[in-house]
Amino acid sequence: MAARTKSTKDRPSYRCTECGWQTAKWLGRCPECQAWGTVEEYGTPAVRTTAPGRVTTSALPIGQVDGRQATARPTGVPELDRVLGGGLVPGAVVLVAGEPGVGKSTLLLDVAAKSASAERPTLYVTGEESASQVRLRADRIDALHDHLYLAAETDLAAVLGHLDAVKPGLLILDSVQTVASPEIDGAPGGMAQVREVAGALIRASKERGMATLLVGHVTKDGAIAGPRLLEHLVDVVLHFEGDRHARLRLVRGVKNRYGATDEVGCFELHDEGITGLADPSGLFLTRRDEPVPGTCLTVTLEGRRPLVAEVQSLTVDSQLPSPRRTTSGLETSRVSMVLAVLEQRGRIAALGKRDIYSATVGGVKLSEPAADLAIALALASAASDTPLPKNLVAIGEVGLAGEVRRVTGVQRRLAEAHRLGFTHALVPSDPGKVPPGMKVLEVADMGDALRVLPRSRRRDAPRDDEDRR
Repeated sequence: MAARTKSTKDRPSYRCTECGWQTAKWLGRCPECQAWGTVEEYGTPAVRTTAPGRVTTSALPIGQVDGRQATARPTGVPELDRVLGGGLVPGAVVLVAGEPGVGKSTLLLDVAAKSASAERPTLYVTGEESASQVRLRADRIDALHDHLYLAAETDLAAVLGHLDAVKPGLLILDSVQTVASPEIDGAPGGMAQVREVAGALIRASKERGMATLLVGHVTKDGAIAGPRLLEHLVDVVLHFEGDRHARLRLVRGVKNRYGATDEVGCFELHDEGITGLADPSGLFLTRRDEPVPGTCLTVTLEGRRPLVAEVQSLTVDSQLPSPRRTTSGLETSRVSMVLAVLEQRGRIAALGKRDIYSATVGGVKLSEPAADLAIALALASAASDTPLPKNLVAIGEVGLAGEVRRVTGVQRRLAEAHRLGFTHALVPSDPGKVPPGMKVLEVADMGDALRVLPRSRRRDAPRDDEDRR
């Protein structure tokens, strides 16, 4: 029995040089990172124990710990400060991820220029572009500052050398996947390289009290590329979202050790750069003198921020055996569910034989259930070619039984609609405190909601037995 135990301990082990995955037998391909020819024998690691050592700082009662070291400093971009929880904390490491071309580099270059000062210079390290390319972008967005230093490096040792020379208060690395360490095997962007580069920069940030912004790539699925450990190591994770064909950009907090993760920053990308939008609701609305059939307004919550958005629908007679169902900015499955409820509970049978197109205005994406009622009213308005009353917003979730359910933040939504001049609202029962001067109609089901359509012009309105007789 003892001999068997010894032979098991002496058995050689194998490890992937790319990601560090370990196994007891050799494989041609690593099942963790899918790399070929990277599994090598390295022997059985010796069992080691760590002896108690000298502490660097003595433990203190929590009430005696100085919390001023974790005070956030504004970046000069209010919308980014909103998401960060007030600004950048010295020593904090922030990971900013987003699709290529969404505007990450433009935003961070603007932050670099506005955060730079004589006492706390900023170092911008680019690994994807040359220094001259970044300078041209800085000229275009007016992001020049005497204490903003620029370097084009892809070697980790060179980046650390720049930290010793510049001694910045803020480091921006664009991007973490382009920098590699010569001490680690593997190509830049691999799991082992990303882990080593991020670890070295995190240690430097904590030791120097330097805030660091790391740009990260995303995969085809929209997730952050590289090991998931990277997201656990950093202090803040931000996602930069937006359709490249639209002006709107959203910065959404996914993880934040220094603040809440339910805040969203809104930006507008244009030829002169990127600017924050303190009141972005105007991007999602179309101002008209007269209401148009197939349009309905709702109030969505992005984090804790209410935004008024417009839903548009168009129905036309189909020439195909299977009518089209096209959506933009809305979840196709959600629109299909609302269509089924309208046909079955709202008795609007004509929808099943028509091509239906549904979209939002301004590139906003509505995924929360609170937009269900607005989608249903827009579809019913388009089917009957009857416009909804002017200055009306609809808020509520629609169930499969046709009921209109309550949603969170109704009072905040109504307050935002009232601030923008809307006077009427359709909401679920018990909405709470209503803004003065605003008329609120509580609806329990789709039958109550569809009564807002003028009956004299409805072509496909619900009909009861008395109407049929």
